[in-house]
Amino acid sequence: MALYAFNRREDEDLSKADREMMFSIAKTYDLYHYLMLLVIEIADVAEDKIEQALRKKMPSWDDLNPNRRFIENKVVTQLRENESLKKHVSSAKLSWVNHPHIPRNLYNRMIAWEPYIGYMKSEASGYAADKKFVISLITELFTVSEDLAACLEEQSIYWNDDMEYVIAMLEKTIRKFRADSGSRAELMPLFKNAEDEEFVKVLFRKAVLNTKEYSELIDRNTTNWEVDRIALMDILVMQLAITEVTQFPEIPVKVTLNEYIEIAKYYCTSKSSTFVNGILDNIVRELRSKGLITKYGRGLLGETEN
Repeated sequence: MALYAFNRREDEDLSKADREMMFSIAKTYDLYHYLMLLVIEIADVAEDKIEQALRKKMPSWDDLNPNRRFIENKVVTQLRENESLKKHVSSAKLSWVNHPHIPRNLYNRMIAWEPYIGYMKSEASGYAADKKFVISLITELFTVSEDLAACLEEQSIYWNDDMEYVIAMLEKTIRKFRADSGSRAELMPLFKNAEDEEFVKVLFRKAVLNTKEYSELIDRNTTNWEVDRIALMDILVMQLAITEVTQFPEIPVKVTLNEYIEIAKYYCTSKSSTFVNGILDNIVRELRSKGLITKYGRGLLGETEN
């Protein structure tokens, strides 16, 4: 999307585009924490409902003996106490205070949701059951909430396409939680390491700087199509794939091709993945014949034949 935005710019300011790309990545990281915070907010709504019921003038037996399983969920408690989460939420000034209808709406949907009803009634208890429910809450209930999607889109244009990816990262994070981790349960860093951050910058810059060369390469390998008739997103996906194939010798060609075919399925048309796959295969053959692909490192045995 950063490459697409650059192609729509009139000033062709690469430094500014680079800064905007890094800002968009930081906003995705904010969303990762923001949705974790939403789990806590929903638990707070649940606890408030229990407290309201206890204050009734004539509380029922259920009011006086509430099922506290969800609000005492051990994984929710870990999120609430997590030092990394609290630090990022504070520094990024993340809060649901201006959007209280979202946790309330999700709470109302949750209490009528079969997995929640089953979780609250189940005799099976413990950390594993608590973790399983929180993962289900995030991956199943959050993803179908149109109110949540609209709220996120309203708050940041950078969050329009990030939900699916961030949900996957949240699931991966919580699956790694352990009962004895406490407030130190590990969250994902913004970048895995310095090399990871450098990869993003180099991939973007090299794709931009070699636009003319890669466009000509795509044109030569496109049968019955001229570059200006191919959808822009298809071209950009292929430009990024070519950049990765030629500029990153440690990444196997097959890994690159598989990754960008999947990206084409998400960002381009329904037929794009097949089209992009065919063109990239042709391009890789041309680059290999000219000796323009060099791969080395672990896990690259037989790379020249693939």
